[in-house]
Amino acid sequence: MLSYTNPHRKKRNRLICLILIRGMLVPSVAWMIGATINGPIAQRNHAGVVRYSIGFFLLAAVTTSIFHFRQRYALELGELVAHDMRQELFQKLMGLPMSYFNKTKFGRIISRMTSDIESIRVAVQDVAFVVVVQSLQMTVCAVMMAWNNWKLFCVMLLFAPLIWMVNSRYRKEATHKLRLVQESWSRLTSTLAESVNGIRVTQAFVRHEINADFFRRLLDVHVENNIGAARASAVFIPILQMKSMLFLGLMALIGGYGVLQWTGSFHMQVGDLVTFFFLSNLFFDPIQILGNQYNAALTAMAGAERLFRLLDSKPEWSDLLDAMEIGPIRGDVIFENVDFGYEIGRNVLHDINFSVKQGQTVALVGHTGSGKTTIAALLQKFYLPDSGKIFIDGKNLLQIQSHSLHRQMGSVQQNNFLFGGTVLENIRFARPMATREEVLEVLHKLDCADLIMNLKDGIDTVVGEKSSSLSHGQRQLVCFARAMLADPRILVLDEATSAIDTVTENRLQKSLDVLLRGRTSFVVAHRLSTIRKADIVLVLDKGRIVERGNHETLLTLGGVYARLYAEFIGVASGS
Repeated sequence: MLSYTNPHRKKRNRLICLILIRGMLVPSVAWMIGATINGPIAQRNHAGVVRYSIGFFLLAAVTTSIFHFRQRYALELGELVAHDMRQELFQKLMGLPMSYFNKTKFGRIISRMTSDIESIRVAVQDVAFVVVVQSLQMTVCAVMMAWNNWKLFCVMLLFAPLIWMVNSRYRKEATHKLRLVQESWSRLTSTLAESVNGIRVTQAFVRHEINADFFRRLLDVHVENNIGAARASAVFIPILQMKSMLFLGLMALIGGYGVLQWTGSFHMQVGDLVTFFFLSNLFFDPIQILGNQYNAALTAMAGAERLFRLLDSKPEWSDLLDAMEIGPIRGDVIFENVDFGYEIGRNVLHDINFSVKQGQTVALVGHTGSGKTTIAALLQKFYLPDSGKIFIDGKNLLQIQSHSLHRQMGSVQQNNFLFGGTVLENIRFARPMATREEVLEVLHKLDCADLIMNLKDGIDTVVGEKSSSLSHGQRQLVCFARAMLADPRILVLDEATSAIDTVTENRLQKSLDVLLRGRTSFVVAHRLSTIRKADIVLVLDKGRIVERGNHETLLTLGGVYARLYAEFIGVASGS
């Protein structure tokens, strides 16, 4: 965790210097009080008392000023470390393959970004430096007490083994409890995110009470874990406090006897006893502080374990070291003996073979789960085939850097996701430097400019939370315009017109003919109009290509495609 302070070493080093100075100055204040009592007060030197008092206040002022800057630098450093960690985590997440997000709950990712990094921030800005200050303060106080009266100091040392045993016992129990707290919190956030995202389904199927009961059980477990951690802390801190009080009482007895005795092994002056009292308080006070900081440290370490487990995890696959950037592509695509499965031993695709020439449109047809979307995902290098090869312009997909490929591909998914911001910003997501005029030109080419401009603020309309200000069809049109603005050489439409009504689709169809011309296009077909005009129709069933050809040829065969077509016609006539 502390390695993240290296980029901010100047601020960190200044903070360390202030910590060292403050750790030594605080015990010096106690020494100053004893020196004042033994010196000018014992000698009844009024001028000396004034001088010592002025020195005391100056020392206190410097100590307070140093505390101000130490607190400020620590808070700033903690925020900078949290900033760097969140940025690194975000970059890590953006580079992970799709398989990671298929297996990991959204809430757990959010938990890493929020509560885990927040606990680390607290550890850096508070725990790390507070522990150093308090430990240094205890060390300086111990040296000064030993110098002042080593015999009385040895009495204090008798308590050290007992403190160590209590601390060791507590550490094991608290570590276990706080890890349970972090894990139960992660489950809570994950369930909450899932419930909010699926609120429509919950309400539609009247799952309120069932979901609430499940969340309540998770909440009960989290509360129980928190209470367990609090109970462990409630046992540990009072025991340490009791030890310090016992020692102070014992020291008062022995020290008071030493002051009253004019001779003897424990004889001391009143000022020395007062100094010893102050120093012992400054020695024992940090024990409780360190106990509280230990809780925070354990929480931070539990969060850090989870965070660094993600940061250090190796993705299931990444671009090869010798992968190269691909130049301008034509759009020739070949799938050669491709097998793929999302889980080991459960293939979704089996022995997929086909070739597509530049500018051809390929329609992928089949029942749900037949592998249409998976082929589109493999083409975009979201996943790698388990066996077989995929070639683009004769180059193996494995030898092509992913980002150089994605820059020349466009994609419109059935799940029309829009980012927060305006319609204009969402369309320009594909090409941020595009001008307003270029965006409007794309909308006019798609023959849907009026559908967007009729919105409240036209292309400057804010899409709202979950794109609530746009209809489903309007959101799909924005996604379509976003893909067109990128001017891709290979275009993937995954049931892209499924959310658009028939009237709007008819307006789009003529523009699509123009825009798809010269581009290699893969269309997961939903509408008959798209299938009829495709150069190649690949019919899939249970992950295999069972038929291929154009619309007319496949109808003539009277096979799977002809039956699917009959179903399409039946649905269309029924609607």
